[in-house]
Amino acid sequence: MDINPNDLSPEYCYKLLTGCVVPRPIAVVSTISTNGIANLAPFSYFNILGHAPMALLFSVTGRKSDRSPKDSLRNVMFPHEGGTGEFVINITVEAYVNAMAKTAAPLPYEESEYSLTNLTPVASQVVRPPRVGESPIAFECKTLQIVPVGSANIVIGEVVHIFVEDELVNDGFNINQDKLQAIGRMAGSIYCRTTDQFQIQDEEFFPVKPDFR
Repeated sequence: MDINPNDLSPEYCYKLLTGCVVPRPIAVVSTISTNGIANLAPFSYFNILGHAPMALLFSVTGRKSDRSPKDSLRNVMFPHEGGTGEFVINITVEAYVNAMAKTAAPLPYEESEYSLTNLTPVASQVVRPPRVGESPIAFECKTLQIVPVGSANIVIGEVVHIFVEDELVNDGFNINQDKLQAIGRMAGSIYCRTTDQFQIQDEEFFPVKPDFR
């Protein structure tokens, strides 16, 4: 089947993309309003942008039912735009996957998903939004840029502090994936575990050590 995306409705574009681009990592993004209301929302439109400097991105698609910007986007905007310009990327793991799903609930701007989900807000070290206590990895970020792409907004943040549970990381900064038990997003309401793993000795294809600068 050959498909011209311009011939598809946004709904079918969504179904096709989210069904084909799998699995996707899930970030629970912590933000805070200028009034101090903490917000949580899950994003599987999320990934690494770069490592020098360390930067992450997530994409906020669409708007709320009243056509106003989604709470996460409002909060990560720069202060001169009405936001705080800060956020925390919490990695989703199996231990709190059901609570993660609940953070997608469309609450009013003045209400916090922490109360709805019983997740634990823990004070961050550098930024104002709290991290999720149940997440074993959290990246504190400051907004670098927000890039509009049609109905989406790509939020790019520089990582300014990282929390990793001690048991997950060794002296070489390798993460124990078996202990992490990260969860991925498939299509619709289908998720996947990352415990079924295999290795490819791909180092043989790169005889020269990569330049990480």
